[in-house]
Amino acid sequence: MTIDHRPLRADAQRNLERITASARALFAERGTKAQMEDIAAHAGVGIGTLYRRFPTKEALLTALVRQRFQEFAAIAVEAETIADPYDALATSMRRQAESVEGDVAFQLATMNIDSFSWDGIEEDKSALNAVIGRIIDRARSAGVVRSDLELDDFAMMMCGLTATMYFLHDKISWQRHLELLLAGLRPD
Repeated sequence: MTIDHRPLRADAQRNLERITASARALFAERGTKAQMEDIAAHAGVGIGTLYRRFPTKEALLTALVRQRFQEFAAIAVEAETIADPYDALATSMRRQAESVEGDVAFQLATMNIDSFSWDGIEEDKSALNAVIGRIIDRARSAGVVRSDLELDDFAMMMCGLTATMYFLHDKISWQRHLELLLAGLRPD
């Protein structure tokens, strides 16, 4: 199977943007109960247009998660240019968290709700991990974070933070939770 990398026509690109924005909005409002028909109506497109692009709700969720991982990679690349290694890591974590604060679709996917499939985002996740790995290595080498901090720890912290956003948003500030995590990364 080959993937067509040609740019979309302007109207097709607008439809795609409306679909993904509507999906994010309805997942934020309804969680996994958001229906494809409602997403199409909210986006102002026909159901056929939605299903041609995303044959299942899982395919739509996968596309939303891919977009986030691409955004995270761009955030990490920018944060990597920060001179202070700790600030580079903290900035990446803060900005990534800010970007998903209201993104229930991403929050649900990271918690594997409804057995979310990660197929198709490996390349985007790998690109993000390469940059975050360099940021962590630089911070460890500078002695500004715990010497045992690993890439998997970063992923688990960010997943925990998104769960906090989803489950405890009315009870605990995810920003406070993040600052506690960041403080815990400092070496003894």
